[in-house]
Order: sequence, then structure tokens, then C-alpha cells
Amino acid sequence: MSKYINPFTDVGFKKIFGQEINKDLLIDFLNSLLQGERVINDVKFLDKEQLSEFKDDRSLIYDVYCESEGGEKIIVEMQNRSQPYYKNRSIYYAAESIARQGERGTEWMFDVKAVYCVSFLNFRQAGISDEFRTDVALMNMQSKELFSDKIRLIYLQLPLFTKTVSECENHFERWIYVLKNMEKLDRYPFEIKDKVFKKLIETCEVSSWTREERIKYDHALKQFRDTLAVMEGQKQEGREQGIEQGRAEEKLTIARNMKEKDMDANLIAEVTGLSLEEIAEL
Repeated sequence: MSKYINPFTDVGFKKIFGQEINKDLLIDFLNSLLQGERVINDVKFLDKEQLSEFKDDRSLIYDVYCESEGGEKIIVEMQNRSQPYYKNRSIYYAAESIARQGERGTEWMFDVKAVYCVSFLNFRQAGISDEFRTDVALMNMQSKELFSDKIRLIYLQLPLFTKTVSECENHFERWIYVLKNMEKLDRYPFEIKDKVFKKLIETCEVSSWTREERIKYDHALKQFRDTLAVMEGQKQEGREQGIEQGRAEEKLTIARNMKEKDMDANLIAEVTGLSLEEIAEL
């Protein structure tokens, strides 16, 4: 058993970012993420079921839905398995959060508060970028300037973060390093000068949890590992299918070349393993 929890499990993610008692951890992370752009002093947790009328397998998706003191809505998600429409899904969630701000009557003048959707991706997502962090906003296509700050999508592709302890240059990178390597740590990798990081380590130490918390965590860890096992199985199956397809195409290519040279069909069948019917159709 690891000394520290796996933060990418349902229980681990919510323990760090989804509890009122630990909201200072969430605030500190968000401020490191948005440093130089804005400062968040407080958040309140909202009912994340407002985000959608349906939910898929909860072993795969874990989220936090909160509101800053200025009214901005912030969605933080942990995604462990690639989805072909994940970009559309994150846009839908952000758009839905904006639409829910609407009020009836003529007095409401579209006072829309910004929505931030922060996605931890424990895989490389096709169609985003080849960078660890990708920031998306509405842009004026002609001037290339920001058109509106009301919707922000931030994707963090964890496999693309490869920095070592000594290479981490700022508070945000230290956050990512600790989260990505938490389960493998036997001690804290940085000097504990910041009380938030000290609390993070104490929160994630498994030995400090109650028996009930440990049981829930063990179950969540099993789901997480099962998910990874399924993903790996799908990758291997895809590779095997690709190899078989390549071999089949190679046989067809050889058969065509032999047939073009007017070689005997029986000889072609013997060399390639194709049937006489398959050779006749080439």
C-alpha cells in the first residue's frame, strides 16, 4: 500500500478538491493555474448534478463545480479515459453553466459571469494539442485578440508533463508534479514552507484516514485500476488487429504482383495462403 493516495481516483480527487474543509487547497491550485490573470479569494461548492441531466460511468469521470466570490463558475474535472467527443463535452458543460445564469424578465441585462472548465486528462487527447497545457477562449479571428472572457477551457494533459522535481519552476508546476507522482512518493519532494502544501500532504497520507475512508478509497482504487486495465486491453487489441490487417494487405499485394506476372494461381495460393476464389477476385 502506498503512503499517499492516488489523486486520480474518485475518492482521492474529491478528498483534495471537493470538500469544504479542504477548499483552501482548491483555491490555492486555481490561483496557481490562473496566476497573472485573476485572484480567487473564496469559493462555494455548487450541486454538480446541475451540470447535466445525465451522467456516465462514475468510475471514469470525477468533477467539482464551484463559484468564486465574484460569481464566476468553475468546473474542475478528472478524466481517466479518452473520449472521442471530449472537447464537445467540455464546451457543452461550459455553455450549459452560462445558460443557467439567465433570469426571466426585462431587468436582467445578460450579466453573464465567466465560466472556467479545467480538465485534468490522464491521457493524451486527440485534437487538443501536443502541449501539456492548452488554454482556449473566444478570439477575434481577424485581430487575434480576445473577443470575450466569459468562457475559458483549460486542458491539462498529464502524460505530457515530464518535469522532474528540480525542473519545476513555479507553484503551479509543483502542484502538477505532486499530483502526478503522489502515489509513488515516500516523502514530500519539496521543502514544506507553504502551509497549503503541508496540508495537502497531510490530507493525502493514507494512514491518517478512518477505516471507513480507507474502505471507500480501496474500492475507488480498484475501479481506477480496472479502468486502466480495460484501456490497456483495448490498446493491445487494436495493435493486434493492426498487425493482422497489415499482414492481410501484404498478402494481397504479393498476390497482385504475382498475378500481374501471369504466375499460376495454385502457386500464388501456396505462397500467400489465399484461396483460389480470393485470387480470382483480384
